[in-house]
Amino acid sequence: MRAAACVASLVLASTSAGAVEQTVKNDSLVDFGAGVIQAGFVEGEKAASWLTSPCNGNVVAVQVFWRSLFGTSPLVIGDSIDILRAGTFPTPGALAVQIGGPVMTDGVLNEFRYLDENNTIPISVPVTLGERFVVSYRFSEAPTASGPSVVNDTDGNVPNSNAIYARLAPNTFIWFSSAALGVTGDWVIRAVVDCPVAAAEADVSAAIVADPSLYTAGAPLTYTITVANAGPAAAPGVVVFDAFPAAYLGATWTCAASGGATCTSGGSGNITQPVSLPAGAQVVYTVNGTVAPGTTGIISNTVTAVVSLPTTDPDGNNNSATVDTAPDTDRIFADGFDPVP
Repeated sequence: MRAAACVASLVLASTSAGAVEQTVKNDSLVDFGAGVIQAGFVEGEKAASWLTSPCNGNVVAVQVFWRSLFGTSPLVIGDSIDILRAGTFPTPGALAVQIGGPVMTDGVLNEFRYLDENNTIPISVPVTLGERFVVSYRFSEAPTASGPSVVNDTDGNVPNSNAIYARLAPNTFIWFSSAALGVTGDWVIRAVVDCPVAAAEADVSAAIVADPSLYTAGAPLTYTITVANAGPAAAPGVVVFDAFPAAYLGATWTCAASGGATCTSGGSGNITQPVSLPAGAQVVYTVNGTVAPGTTGIISNTVTAVVSLPTTDPDGNNNSATVDTAPDTDRIFADGFDPVP
């Protein structure tokens, strides 16, 4: 590889990934960010990124940013893009799959999801959580001084993550760390890993108590509502619902969160509030109101916690709770004792 590079303002364009796909990269380049076009390669040389899988999944796409100084160069057919197993840096291990003759478009993040030009054989390379693998681009011809060529970012070279397969003599190539050859940034060579979505289950429960346990018409009555998440997963989208009885007047409430939970700090009237509950967290509502004068009979109040998708609740039996509060009548007669004559 010859030392030749030029700086340009770069625009990235790529296909948006689905919800379970994660783009794996070393570089920090963003839209309209500045990068370095490395035009010092010769035919047969390679630029390679060493990447780390975020999950047990499959590599389903590779991406290579390809750019000239002016962004108007014609299409270039590369030699190949390879996905390889990790060996010992900077030398990769065994070849997993090869994309032959990739067509490179100037000025965009070129994404490849198939091994053939007819788009019939999809890329699918199994990887495990934390596994390192390598994506390399091999040049079919030497770029001109102004490119197009591969690009690196400008904020440093992540150790043991960027390599070059350099020609030392005709038919003699060897792997080097790109930093050893003077490249001061990370290659904009990436992979897309499809990570299966694991079922997220959170056992959310609701409880309610009344104080006092027996009410007096026209007097204050306080409800304490606890909504908790026993896990194992977080429940970021829970709605707490409590429509207070008609005999319960002037309800105001506050909410206290613990264990990383979040909730609205306070309000008035019925509760219809979203809360977020990490595993082991809870929210506690304290509700203050007054029993309407002239009230008789049982006052029944029910609170419900609704768990929203994609989280599911394995036990729906504890998502609602009801407290029945009776009037505070003569306790001596209520307990079966007769007055002293």
